[in-house]
Amino acid sequence: VGQVVNIKAKVNRAFNSSMEVGIQVSYEDLCSGKHCSICKAYATFVAQGASGSKVKLKPLTPQTEEEKIEHSIAAERRRMRLVHKDTLKDLLTRSPRETELETRDGSAAVPAEKTRVESVELVLPPHANHQGNTFGGQIMAWMENVATIAASRLCHAHPTLRAIEMFHFRGPSQVGDRLVLKAIVNNAFKNSMEVGVCAEAYGQEMSGSRRHINSAFMTFVVLDQEGRPRTLPMVAP
Repeated sequence: VGQVVNIKAKVNRAFNSSMEVGIQVSYEDLCSGKHCSICKAYATFVAQGASGSKVKLKPLTPQTEEEKIEHSIAAERRRMRLVHKDTLKDLLTRSPRETELETRDGSAAVPAEKTRVESVELVLPPHANHQGNTFGGQIMAWMENVATIAASRLCHAHPTLRAIEMFHFRGPSQVGDRLVLKAIVNNAFKNSMEVGVCAEAYGQEMSGSRRHINSAFMTFVVLDQEGRPRTLPMVAP
């Protein structure tokens, strides 16, 4: 409270109909004059016309050396995103089943089912933009809430969010929709855990099936009094 949050965003590269935007968030303490970086993110946007069809973008020419580096790395990040889906499918087909897991201190592992969380949110006018679509940041906040609860059920402490991977907008939601938010701890490593989160939407009339609109993987840690990551219990799938 009382600190100034600075948010900077810039288009790093434009492809045929999509673009990568780099986002940097930092804070400034007005009393001490301290500046500190909080997080860095990369968002992909797709340009669409009034009819919903994709719009071809003009190429972006980097000017400074820093812009040239980001311009080149953006292409590699895009390549990694495109191949990631196939990589996940391959891993799922040959993932071994683990049984009778034990925690690192010898006790029984925590069943993943005990960390499962499900919540429902109603999209109201303050949650949406002028087109009636739910703000992406609002959906992310709701997803973080259920993910934090799932992580807390594993560690029985207050987890700290470290990273968000593969936050993917699969479709829109509008004012009046109900969003079903689901989270579960997928795996726990020595000092961190991964929580999978998905969001589904349905209308008031419930005439159709739920629409899968968002998904993400969030990494949490639990810090001790000295600010060091604590050892976490293992998860039994």
